[in-house]
Amino acid sequence: MLNTDYFPDINNEEVDFYIRNLNSYRIEVGTHEHNKSQLLYAEGGIIHIFINGKHWYLPARCFIWIPAFTPHSILSYSKSVDMYNFYFKTEIDEGDFYKEYNIYYADDLLREMFLFTKKWNGAVTSNDIVKYNFLKTIKSILPEMESSKIPVILQHAFPKDKKLLEIADYLRDNLEKNLTIDDIAKKFGLSSRTLSRKFKDGLGINYVRFLRSLRITRSLELISKNQFNMYEIAMLVGYNSLSSFSNVFYKVTGIRPTEYSKITQKKK
Repeated sequence: MLNTDYFPDINNEEVDFYIRNLNSYRIEVGTHEHNKSQLLYAEGGIIHIFINGKHWYLPARCFIWIPAFTPHSILSYSKSVDMYNFYFKTEIDEGDFYKEYNIYYADDLLREMFLFTKKWNGAVTSNDIVKYNFLKTIKSILPEMESSKIPVILQHAFPKDKKLLEIADYLRDNLEKNLTIDDIAKKFGLSSRTLSRKFKDGLGINYVRFLRSLRITRSLELISKNQFNMYEIAMLVGYNSLSSFSNVFYKVTGIRPTEYSKITQKKK
């Protein structure tokens, strides 16, 4: 597990900016807070952020803004993920954008700015003029991203039970298959009744709803990548027709997948 003990300068009042870029198979940062606001952007994986009892899913091409002194934890069980963490000192009379946590779409310019810092790590002071001004520019243009809020509810249940974690990993790798709770129970040496109870006690939802949430969050990522047409995406996440996929997507997110696609492509 990573924690802020590894980042000794994050809370240093004399440091205006701090960067911690990571590439990891699994990332787990327990609940913590710091006196700087955090911008988190990730490539190549799925990031789960827990804030004030809510579970946020950070999809591809998006970043989350977390104001200073906001308790939060971070999890990623993706096979490989590049995680870009930017920490910004709070300034006097900051605008409303910087006071609320939310997820935003990163347009091409902002994404390239994030990627440009890939080899940067540690505190950045005014003595390093290039890096200092670059990070200052990133922070200054963020309010322009306010119109890029993702218009869907990016939250879903996430297991803590070890067996459920193993099952979740397996399901994510096999979303295109029609796996029933009986299939999964048999594969993992459980009775269907026991597994059903694990989902209810550990997540508060049943197997079908959990599988649906995994499928829809995966589809969000695939849509953002713009590598497949909508029918192909439906097949990849386990739906045998475009209409059934569209109806479930709408039920979960409140918009149609084609609408979401237009929004993400418009931002590029």
